[in-house]
Amino acid sequence: MITVPRGLILSLAALFSTYHVILALYSLDAPTSPVPPLLAVLLYALATVMSLWPTCPARMPLWLAFFNVAVCVAVPLLVGSQLDGSVADNGYATWYVAAVGTLMTITATRRRATLSWVGVGFLVVHTIVWAGAGSLASMGVIGSVVWVFVAVTLARALAKAGRDARQYGLAEREATEWQAAQEAHLYERQVRLAQTIRLAAPMLRRVIQERGTLSDGQRKECRYLEAAIRDEIRGRRLLNDAVRREVMAARRRGATVTLLDEGGIDDLVGTDLEVVLNTLADAMAATTAATIIARTAADGSGTAVTVVGINSPDPRLSALGQDSPDEEVDLWLEIPRAEHAQGASAGQATRRH
Repeated sequence: MITVPRGLILSLAALFSTYHVILALYSLDAPTSPVPPLLAVLLYALATVMSLWPTCPARMPLWLAFFNVAVCVAVPLLVGSQLDGSVADNGYATWYVAAVGTLMTITATRRRATLSWVGVGFLVVHTIVWAGAGSLASMGVIGSVVWVFVAVTLARALAKAGRDARQYGLAEREATEWQAAQEAHLYERQVRLAQTIRLAAPMLRRVIQERGTLSDGQRKECRYLEAAIRDEIRGRRLLNDAVRREVMAARRRGATVTLLDEGGIDDLVGTDLEVVLNTLADAMAATTAATIIARTAADGSGTAVTVVGINSPDPRLSALGQDSPDEEVDLWLEIPRAEHAQGASAGQATRRH
């Protein structure tokens, strides 16, 4: 987008304002007394300097806008009091008409449109009362009104363009984020599909070769593979080669293993993630629990993964008529997510009855 340096705009406005001040000083000998016009020049110069101060924000402060309106009321009254409105041409003595238009144009450009209309509106009323409606064109009042109108229109158009640009930028960022998310989902699906094919393809080929007639051992192997495929879907980032190996070993000895990745370790990458997963694999290798549940912790906590191993009560106690005890917690391990997780191991697990 093409932009105009702010300093250039301020410089042009300062040149116009200085030109009006020069005309005012040049015409000081025209009025009856030079004191009111000189006071008007000082007020106008003060308002212009404050309005064009380089460090001011883009939107003019409300108090300054009101001060500019007050100056636009005072200047015509001060200068007009020393001139004869019935004279057809007062020459440069009516410098205040263009000065008011310039000051109100600056006010409108700095996003105070309503007050700029108030200031130029007073100029129109004053001119009609002081010199008649026919003087609006000859004194340049219509030109001042046009300047303010153009400034207000351009300010609103630029503001709308700025809002549209921000909205388009926001929409572009959202579209980029959506595209990145879709690409990430597609990549993850491809990875999961490749992993599933790698696990299931040998057994599927065997099923085809045997024409669906499988031994009990092969059927168990199919169930193990089905559970492993579910792990790839539900476990996601809880899996590496070591964890897959220990999960399969636990299932082969009859344990029930559940892996639940709920997004709590999505921010872990590289070595940090491998440390957590290797600690999880060590914990699963060290336990003999009948049920093992590994679950990612909530976001923002110091724990990455919680591992619980549970043993069922001994069924022989119920056969003897004794009350069955509660389930026995064989393993309880919270794997931290910080770098000191390297010191964590299955030996840190606690056994509770």
